[in-house]
Amino acid sequence: MRYAYLGPSGTFTEAALLQVPGADVAERIPAPSVPTALAMVERGEADAAMVPIENSVEGGVTATLDAVSVAHRLHIVGESLVPITFVLAARPGTALSEVTSVTTHTHAWAQVRGWVEEHIGDVDLLPASSTAAAAGEVLEGRTEARAAVCSPLVAEQLGLQVLAEGIEDVSGAVTRFVLVSRPGPVPEMTGADKTTLMIPLPQDRAGALMELLEQFSTRGVNLCRIESRPTGGGLGQYFFSLDLEGHVREARVAQALAGVHRCAPGIRFLGSYPRADRRSQHVTEDVSDSAFDAAERWIGSITEGTVQDREVRNPSTEG
Repeated sequence: MRYAYLGPSGTFTEAALLQVPGADVAERIPAPSVPTALAMVERGEADAAMVPIENSVEGGVTATLDAVSVAHRLHIVGESLVPITFVLAARPGTALSEVTSVTTHTHAWAQVRGWVEEHIGDVDLLPASSTAAAAGEVLEGRTEARAAVCSPLVAEQLGLQVLAEGIEDVSGAVTRFVLVSRPGPVPEMTGADKTTLMIPLPQDRAGALMELLEQFSTRGVNLCRIESRPTGGGLGQYFFSLDLEGHVREARVAQALAGVHRCAPGIRFLGSYPRADRRSQHVTEDVSDSAFDAAERWIGSITEGTVQDREVRNPSTEG
C-alpha cells in the first residue's frame, strides 16, 4: 500500500495515518497540500490519502470539505482521531522576547491566537502549508518568522528549542482525519458507522433545506455534522457537507438517501465507514431493519392480494 498524507513527516496527519493497520510499514508519501494528496490518489500514484477534515475547536477544514465533496471523485473509507497540543519552538538560543513573528498553518494559528496575544503580544503571522513545514522553515532559516507553532514531536525531531508548551487556547482539542481512496466496495457494517454525503441545495427558497432534513428525521437517522459551503457558482448557491450515524446498507439510511435523491438528484455519496470512536448508534425498533422488512412484506401482501391486517381494538368499547 502507498499512502499520501499532508506532509512533511511529523505532522498530525502522519500521526493519524499511523493509526491505520499496516501503515507503519507501508510507503508513506508526504504531500504539500490536501488537494495534492487527493490528486495523487485519483491519478493512481497512491492507494489512499489521509487528510484533516474537522477540528473540535475550529470546525470543518474547508480545503478538505471542498476537495472531497466537489473537486475529486473519491470515497472515505475510514477515519482517525488525534488529540492536538502545540508548542512554540525556535532555533536554539532564541529568547521569547525576540519573537516578533510566528509561522504555522492557519488552522493551528486559530487555536493558539489567544495564548500568543496574552504572552507575546501583537505578532505577525506568516502562514505555512503545515505545522511541520513551519518548523522546518524556522530551523533552516527559510522564513522571516522567529518561531513556529508545531507539535512537540516535530520540535523534538528537528532539535528546535521549545519556548513554551501547551499553548493551545482550548485543552483537549481533537482533530478528525479521514482516509480517502478511489471508489470501490463499501466497507462492511460494524454497528458503529458513519456515512458522509454532499448535498447541493436544489433551490434557494424557504423550506428547501427542511425538505432535505426531513428525509433523515422521519427515518430516525441522526446527523452528527452539517456544514454549508458555497459552490462557487454565485451568491445563494450552496452545498451541504454532512455526516450521519449509520451505514448505507441499513434500510433506514438507504431509504433516507433515496428520499434525498428525489429532492436533490445531485447528491453525492462519499462513503460509509467505521467510526474512529467505535461508539454504537441507538436505533429504535420502529426504524430498525426488521421494521423496514416487515413494512415491505406488508406492501407485497397488498399487491399480491394476500394481506391480513391485524385486528385493531378500540379501548373505548372494551370493559
